[in-house]
Amino acid sequence: MDIEGINIERLNHDCFKIKAQNKIIYFDPYQIELQEQADLILITHEHADHLSLKDIEKLLKQGTTIVTIPECQSTLSRIAEKISSVVLIEPFQKKEVQGITIETIPAYNINKFRAPNMPFHPKQDGRVGFIITVNGKRIYHAGDTDCIPEMQQLKNIDIALLPVSGTYVMTPEEAVQAVKIIKPKIAIPMHYAAVVGNDTDAEKFKILATPFCQILILPKVLQ
Repeated sequence: MDIEGINIERLNHDCFKIKAQNKIIYFDPYQIELQEQADLILITHEHADHLSLKDIEKLLKQGTTIVTIPECQSTLSRIAEKISSVVLIEPFQKKEVQGITIETIPAYNINKFRAPNMPFHPKQDGRVGFIITVNGKRIYHAGDTDCIPEMQQLKNIDIALLPVSGTYVMTPEEAVQAVKIIKPKIAIPMHYAAVVGNDTDAEKFKILATPFCQILILPKVLQ
């Protein structure tokens, strides 16, 4: 789908494919079918529904660059011979990779716990959300996160990809609060209808968030 002059497809869960500036960029490939090979693969963190080696392998070609956090290194080392390049990044960093500007902010839980005082995604683990700039537009992929104070630092976001399923990430209501803080032109729900959550979460988010920005629910594109 053409959004703000950029071709964006939601493949599954948190996985999006973006075509811009003669580059093919993927976020968090997971349970995808055959796709065009990647110039860039951005991985927000090490959990298996975001760092999936079998899905990454489907997208690799000579020259593919993976951009991810240090915690993902050990898993990626299992297919090191197939990977051309890995660029490591941490929260609050900015790098240019293959002509694409990539920035990060933290992604973590403040009220989602696996046990008392044990969040599913602790802040200290260094997981990230990505902001990429393509065709002059800023796209924010939030990763697995709650509505966190660091979102107040995000400026001039054109498209925000926000998790809405609850359990491990924001609920639809919390994602609306994120929209109010970020003030994107367009928000697209993600993290539903695969591991956890369903289409109802996306629809609820759209109803609640529509007064604050344009909401697009993208269908899965499997192939």
